[in-house]
Amino acid sequence: MNETNLTCCCCGAELTPENSYQFDNNTYCANCLHDLTVECEDCGRRIYRDDAITTTSSYEICQHCYDRNYLTCERCGNAVYMDDAYYMDDDEDDEYPYCPSCYSHERSHRIIHDYGYKPDPIFYGQNKRYFGVELEVDRGGYDECNANEILGIANTGGKKRIYIKHDGSIDDGFEIVTHPMTLDYHKNEMPWQNMMLELVDMGYRSHKTSTCGLHCHVNRTAFGESCDEQEESIARVLYFVEHHWDEMLKFSRRTEGQMARWATRYGMKNKPKELMDDAKKNNYNRYKCVNIQNFSTIEFRLFRGTLKYNTFIATLQLINEICDAAVFLSDEEMTQLSWTDFLNRINKDSNKELFTYLEERNLLTEVKEEIA
Repeated sequence: MNETNLTCCCCGAELTPENSYQFDNNTYCANCLHDLTVECEDCGRRIYRDDAITTTSSYEICQHCYDRNYLTCERCGNAVYMDDAYYMDDDEDDEYPYCPSCYSHERSHRIIHDYGYKPDPIFYGQNKRYFGVELEVDRGGYDECNANEILGIANTGGKKRIYIKHDGSIDDGFEIVTHPMTLDYHKNEMPWQNMMLELVDMGYRSHKTSTCGLHCHVNRTAFGESCDEQEESIARVLYFVEHHWDEMLKFSRRTEGQMARWATRYGMKNKPKELMDDAKKNNYNRYKCVNIQNFSTIEFRLFRGTLKYNTFIATLQLINEICDAAVFLSDEEMTQLSWTDFLNRINKDSNKELFTYLEERNLLTEVKEEIA
């Protein structure tokens, strides 16, 4: 063989055996081989660059390795390793895979997010105590156009006050979730009345369903400076709810059956600490009247959903007063606190919605009789 007769089949350059390369029965120079071919990052087999499939990590792989180990990201079109693929919770058959980056983008830009969506909290208002509300609405449709209208009402002026999530317990609606806000902000800055009127006009219901709740998270740091102080105060919250269960049940507008499903009791104990010790010992799940499983908050789960503004604000005011009692009373004072004593602690001028609602639910009877 005449070594000087070797030429690159692509550029025509004269080659020697030492600087020639064979691929697919053709002879190439190093530059042309590099431009036209690539080694599969998975198996190492050389393939034409035009036949390579690009992964989300910018690797190039062959068709055989793709068929065996990869899927195509629905958004960017790149190959994603099967074990790294994500699926949206509310895609019926989980048929649309996403790479991690596109999954994160899709979640953050959707109108109705999947149930696990949880952005970094934005705090509104100035106080030690913040309320994060979850309001479930149903019967108006799992509709992104409707959800977008509600977002438009709540998130005016570039604010991100609320986001909306899918909830599997709701038949034909969604869950409205607020970022943490002070009670004053909920009452005076949040456009709850306009949101609720619009939701009703769209056909949504909350109280008049068997599925919807009104849940409220309160930051643990509002109950004390140290973890021990927080735990002692939260124990008094649990004690208050247990020892005034009849009044709380009446206030909540739920039935005993609904409580048993969504917000069960811990059980009566003689002292707050005994109740807390029992709760920790038994490691109860989150479906309790007051959920203490979260690291940063406690969650009041007792209340039925509502699209009535006065009822909504009254609920937050009651939670606020329970928290006040838990923080400022001792264990002994809490065990001696009657429902009447509790109501008499509350400033009626700054809690008008609460007292209007208490009167509607016939929960002021004892107070009126005592004053008379």
